[in-house]
Amino acid sequence: MSICRVVILLVATTLLSPARAETDKPAAIESRQGITDSEILIGQTAALTGVAKGLGINMRLGILAALKEVNAAGGVHGRKLRLVSKDDGYEPEQTITNIHELIDKEKVFTLVGGVGTPTSKAALPIVAKTSLLYIGPFTGASFLRTSHLDTVINVRASYAQETKEMVTRLRKDLNIRRIAVLYQNDSYGFDGLRGVQAAVQEVEGTKLVSSGTYRRNTLAVKTALLDIKRGKPQAVISIGSYLPVATFIKWANKIGMRATVFMAVSFTGVTPMAAQLRNNRGRVFVTQVVPPPDNLKSPLVINYRKALKAVDARAQPGFISLEGYVVGRLVAAALQKAGADVDHSSFLKAFKAVRTTFAIDDLRLTYAKDDNQGSDSVFLTRIYRGKITPVQRLVARGGKKRKK
Repeated sequence: MSICRVVILLVATTLLSPARAETDKPAAIESRQGITDSEILIGQTAALTGVAKGLGINMRLGILAALKEVNAAGGVHGRKLRLVSKDDGYEPEQTITNIHELIDKEKVFTLVGGVGTPTSKAALPIVAKTSLLYIGPFTGASFLRTSHLDTVINVRASYAQETKEMVTRLRKDLNIRRIAVLYQNDSYGFDGLRGVQAAVQEVEGTKLVSSGTYRRNTLAVKTALLDIKRGKPQAVISIGSYLPVATFIKWANKIGMRATVFMAVSFTGVTPMAAQLRNNRGRVFVTQVVPPPDNLKSPLVINYRKALKAVDARAQPGFISLEGYVVGRLVAAALQKAGADVDHSSFLKAFKAVRTTFAIDDLRLTYAKDDNQGSDSVFLTRIYRGKITPVQRLVARGGKKRKK
């Protein structure tokens, strides 16, 4: 190649690269972006369509309920809170586009209620280059708890904590030793798989006997089912979303795995999964990271149900929208603490200046400089014939504990 052509190529590369680079990072952020005298703008990207839409729709619903409640009481320091939501279909590529639009075009003050591990993994490098916070993602992924501690504010317990509780309960309550894993073939599934692997190492007498995987946003679980069945598991822990997991359970029952205990992490979405399992009489359990939404002794639940009805009279209370409500209330509480002259720096300090506990009614969320996860609580629920019931322990068929 001639020197002349090399020079031309170098010049062309120099001229074109900045244009491409501009698409890889958001514009410069003002310290009070998204704030006016009357309003604070909040952004969300989540799955509002596709096989995981029940998760994003309900997270959004819960956040909207909280913001409407706050606004009806006068807002925060006289400012109303407004949510702008964009649909990413649970696809990381669309998440990237949405994050850029929310930051650069909509110019939101903060980001809330993202849904999923792969989507959060796509969003975080962009958000971390700014002074914005990424608050209350609907995922228990470990990387959101070990990196970017000044960018991510988690509400919920981790997948590692959920899967540890599952393995512990399987062993203690039902004397189950042989465990399999169904996992989504992406960062979410891998994170949950690692949690199960660590748990069986810690819980004496348990072992991982088989595993199966499926592609995100598909229902292609039959090969995974056959891979898992070969290990003759007594229980299957699922790291997926509600449609493929429910499909897996239905097929498992058809091929003779009716005695198997099925468990799923909270991200699966217990309410939409229960709707898919209306006729299922097996043992299906789902861990949760917020209290039961039908506990009418809880001030949090009472306020949530009232706020949910105000934003959508037809909406049914559920764990996912309750988690969204908690996220919205947390954002409002932190803005209140940051003061009338809030900017990105004071908003972060509201969480990180010292060890701080936010009282969301009777729920306590605690943060510190090296701790960006508010709650460590894990709860249990059972799906039986389409109904969701909180339980204290795993039960054998017919509601009796299996003898050890």
